[in-house]
Amino acid sequence: MGEDIAGTAYTREQRQRYREKVRRDLDIFEQMLTQSNFDGDRLLTGFEIELNLVDGGFQPSMNNAEVLRRIEDPAFQTELGQYNIELNVNPRPLPGNAAIRLEQDLRESLNRAERLASETGAHIVTIGILPTLMPEHLHHDWMSANARYTALNDAMISARGEDIPIDIEGESGERLAVYTDSIAPESACTSVQLHLQVTPQEFAAHWNAAQAVSALQVAVGANSPYFFGKQLWHETRIELFTQAIDTRPDELKNQGVRPRVFFGDNWITSIFDLFEENVRYFPPLLPEIRDEDPAAMLAAGRAPSLFELRFHNGTVYRWNRPVYDVVDGAPHLRIENRVLPAGPTIVDSLANSAFYYGVLRMLAQEDRPIWTKMSFSAAEHNFRECARRGLDSRVYWPGFGEVPADELVLRHLLPLAHEGLEQWGVSTAVRDRYLGVIEARCLSGVNGARWQIATVDRLEGRGADRRSALTGMLEQYVEAMHTNEPVHGWPLS
Repeated sequence: MGEDIAGTAYTREQRQRYREKVRRDLDIFEQMLTQSNFDGDRLLTGFEIELNLVDGGFQPSMNNAEVLRRIEDPAFQTELGQYNIELNVNPRPLPGNAAIRLEQDLRESLNRAERLASETGAHIVTIGILPTLMPEHLHHDWMSANARYTALNDAMISARGEDIPIDIEGESGERLAVYTDSIAPESACTSVQLHLQVTPQEFAAHWNAAQAVSALQVAVGANSPYFFGKQLWHETRIELFTQAIDTRPDELKNQGVRPRVFFGDNWITSIFDLFEENVRYFPPLLPEIRDEDPAAMLAAGRAPSLFELRFHNGTVYRWNRPVYDVVDGAPHLRIENRVLPAGPTIVDSLANSAFYYGVLRMLAQEDRPIWTKMSFSAAEHNFRECARRGLDSRVYWPGFGEVPADELVLRHLLPLAHEGLEQWGVSTAVRDRYLGVIEARCLSGVNGARWQIATVDRLEGRGADRRSALTGMLEQYVEAMHTNEPVHGWPLS
């Protein structure tokens, strides 16, 4: 969905041609999986961070265009909301001390961006949902000036045919129930996206493993407990994103039509299963067409871009999304892991990524893999449970039964992560630094969500109203964020 588009209105003929082109791309993709050489010799990982902008009073700052002009770095891109930007990190190898160098590069890049953003009156915050964001901020001029976002918003609202309800009840008993006439609430969901390049033969095992471990990623990394002033789920971002771009009216939900934000239905045997499912179940939203003849390109020995298939894939929001791409003429496949919130610090985000990559390696290569011992519905239940309760969750895991999430991480998954990273060739210094953060979070019981809730509770206990408490908490959060100390060590006011 990073592609520019030609317009925001489409004819019936365009929609029909697009549907035919997507199906033709799918046929070519199936052929490529058996006949083409995919780039997979090097272990490459990628990293994207979505960021929030606030003003001097820690309220949303709707000036991303000005901020990006000032930063003037192609690694920083626009995002859906005017108070959002995104930092993209070029793919790099995982082994050795690469993660420590990545941490240094990210901090330098973000510190430079912060200095330049501050010249416009804005400041950068890495957090899952900006807690000071309120309904009035999304009423007018909230969307970035980009035809792609306008077209996507119009297509989703048209497909729904009515305003979209947002109805989330938190563990605290607080509930948010509102209607929105745009996809504006989706812009509140800022994430870290992790990429891993794999071969076609390895893809299914790694995707299944990513699905299984997603729940525990969310439990230890939760950092989004507030939205529109309400304390909701520990990782509210998961449910908010699901509801905010749900194109199904109630009648289609009752028929079992799949949502566009999609955990999935089944374990897979090939990446083709996912792309074929996209084409079979999800109507096109933006029928953009390119002139490429994929069959002719393949016959000529070149890798086609399969633009229409990739563009359609970008409008199905799987938490572990399959990616096909072509770089320097070579096709490759990636898993894009989208479950983690941004922040709290760069070291926290890299700890989350180290945990993911390490566990993923071990689960994907087990002789009797976890997806042969656990139902897919159990994996999805774990995912929603961990989004709702974070480190307070109980999950099902083969060999352990129902177990507290933090206990499962400490007893089983952290040792797996250490071994997996060692097999990737990651240095002892990297393993100890980042996996030590995950261990300390579980032992202390403090992740980003827990720290936010505890800080707001204390401020309210001293007489602050909710809005003042959220602003005060965010001020302390930003101060601690700049230290790059992991969140489990942050002081409480």
